[in-house]
Amino acid sequence: MTTPAARYVTTAPRLPGFTRGAAGEEQYTIRGGGCVAIDVAAGDALSVHDPEGGQPCVVFAFTTSGVPASDVLSGDLRPTLPDVAPAGGADRRAPADHGLDLAHARYDTVLGRQEPPGTTVRLIARQDARLVISAPGTAMRPDQSTPPTDLALHVTRAVPAPAAESRLPEPFAEPRLEFTVPAASALAYEVAAGEFIQIIDVAGQQCSDFLAFDARRLQSGVERHLDATTTRTLMGASYPSPGLHSRFYDQDMRALVEVMQDTVGRHDTFGLACTARYYEDAGYPGHVNCTDNFNAELNRFGVASRAGWPALNLFFNTGVDAANQIYFDSPWSRAGDYVLFRAECDLVCATSACPDDISPANAWHPTDIHVRVYPARHSFPKATGFRMNPESTTELTKQTGFHSSTSRLTRNYAEYRGYWIPSDYTASGPIAEYHACREQAAAFDLSALRKFEILGPDAEALLQFVLTRDVRRLDTGQVVYSSLCYDSGCLLDDVTLFRLGDDQFRLVCAEPYAGEWIRRQALDHGFNVQVKSSTAQLHNLSVQGPLSRDILTEVLWTPPTRPRIDELGWFRFSIARIGDANGRAVVVSRTGYTGELGYEVWCHPDDGETVWNAVFDAGTPRGLRPAGLDALDMLRIEAGLVFAGIDFDDTHTPFESAIGFTVAKTKQDDYIGKAALAQARSYSRHRLVGLELDGNEMAIAGDGVYVDREHVGTITSATRSPILRSNIALCRIKATHAEPGRSVEVGKLDHHRKRIAAVTSALPFYDPEKKRVRA
Repeated sequence: MTTPAARYVTTAPRLPGFTRGAAGEEQYTIRGGGCVAIDVAAGDALSVHDPEGGQPCVVFAFTTSGVPASDVLSGDLRPTLPDVAPAGGADRRAPADHGLDLAHARYDTVLGRQEPPGTTVRLIARQDARLVISAPGTAMRPDQSTPPTDLALHVTRAVPAPAAESRLPEPFAEPRLEFTVPAASALAYEVAAGEFIQIIDVAGQQCSDFLAFDARRLQSGVERHLDATTTRTLMGASYPSPGLHSRFYDQDMRALVEVMQDTVGRHDTFGLACTARYYEDAGYPGHVNCTDNFNAELNRFGVASRAGWPALNLFFNTGVDAANQIYFDSPWSRAGDYVLFRAECDLVCATSACPDDISPANAWHPTDIHVRVYPARHSFPKATGFRMNPESTTELTKQTGFHSSTSRLTRNYAEYRGYWIPSDYTASGPIAEYHACREQAAAFDLSALRKFEILGPDAEALLQFVLTRDVRRLDTGQVVYSSLCYDSGCLLDDVTLFRLGDDQFRLVCAEPYAGEWIRRQALDHGFNVQVKSSTAQLHNLSVQGPLSRDILTEVLWTPPTRPRIDELGWFRFSIARIGDANGRAVVVSRTGYTGELGYEVWCHPDDGETVWNAVFDAGTPRGLRPAGLDALDMLRIEAGLVFAGIDFDDTHTPFESAIGFTVAKTKQDDYIGKAALAQARSYSRHRLVGLELDGNEMAIAGDGVYVDREHVGTITSATRSPILRSNIALCRIKATHAEPGRSVEVGKLDHHRKRIAAVTSALPFYDPEKKRVRA
């Protein structure tokens, strides 16, 4: 019998990544090939975690005055081995502002090359010291497969610093102004044109309303402040984000601030800063509120008080549901998350630490906000925060190895999987770029694709177990396109697999989590293998189009033991060099995402500009153009090529996603999802098909597809095809309506008040026999 007390026992929800954090707990990421410098005190505990395995770690110790020291650490130290000794160069560089000489310092080996994935080493500081903790390694050449990888460092302080201080991220530079906004308060301050404003959520999950006024107009008695309606209209989004469309405007359409960096990406511009009326209506008269706090602070600048301030509600997690209801929940922000603005003119600003403790708006517990203002002489890159999963450390948007070349030709970039990738180029545009690919050649920067090196005696066996293709049939020098599925048979991602040797493979995909998932399968099933992340070591330029072979034949030298460019078959690759036998090392594969003859050139990012220049020196006379993601989308839809997260997700099998051909029919070995995929092969409720629409009005992703009143499918991707002169789309549709030639309608407006006639079509739309890509 259940007791009354037992009925009220609850289980707290799992909140990965949202711990408010105990005082004295610090986390750092040590980048592969890099290092982290920290100060420690006697008794501080350190743990170094190697998630991928095989990454050495060494620790250089100095006194607090910078003199090399010994016997600073106790714990799981390894013997100093020659194969993990830092060899110089980047391995022995400490951050310049620490002024430490690593070249003559001794070091302790913490991790060696033979450590299995998931190894954690624990250390204790014997005395106060300054440590440089390094993950040594050199740049990986494209024809090699042992990249340096990241380590995780966790520090527990014996004597914790004040909680707020320990959670603040390091300043970008010396601030001109720095202060804390205590919980349930607000502060006003002045910022000059060009200065940078960093607003930091100290403990995590704390909202902060932000106001900004044109200071010069305010001095003239004219109040003009951030206006959400004007901003949404001009930017075409609920709120701006780093990139091309990144500014907040006032009522007169004058830009006030530009969003430079945002590590959260979830804010609100629909609601007012909290008001006295909000709390009164909830039964809490007299409750402190952001609007009254703003009124008190802004009074000294001559700003008239208001009953409710329209503000940029930073970190406030709101949305609009299908019933047109605005809802909110606890913020996404974690301790140390921030937004960085650049002032477009002289400003009077106000920042609050919202006092709402009667709802999830601040996770029921208001905390502090911290503000830093940096001088205009500094320059900070535009970036958003990217996390592979909730537990991951935030990574800011990166530039690819080709950015120095592409940035001279465009400012129109899209953030994709943590990298800035061109959307199109200023001198051409998507249509011209599309035609260049179909008629001559085009080059795309696709470096955001994730790469993983699968190494070890069980590499083939592991890949045979996790992929749907028969990997045992793959030759060295061959590439295969495969699905990566869960036990349910649903897709984690689609991938391409390169076989570099008997026990060396390279897997390329879109999903960053794929490497962690494969690594977990290796651990759970006892495979003797390493799964190493190599995305940071390997960027790729995709050269596509009917003249791509001629261009790369002029650019690339291949050794006599490898296929020449004109000998390279479809889904094969070769080791090559730029120019001649002494040029920069690359890998070239006959692969692509356009439905045209094409190749991908894989290089270390340090060689990106060299590769770009060589390709365009040879290609420009032949009509080669740089091309962006907008043109690529038209090309891949015509070719019937699916896009992860758009045309399929982890609720769809390969047979529902137009890639059922990646599931081997005769594979004897067991593999993840085999039983479920056998059932899906015989029957799937849905299929991904093509649609040809009447007229010129485009479908958009999410549009319903109907037969009379029956909702039979949903548009996943759509475009106007320049070469086919038709309006086409990819559609997930009920299997009963999937055969080519079925008449359907695309629903617009409320799905019923406007209908566009369409006919189902086999895929691909363009070159259905794939003669061009096989040419």
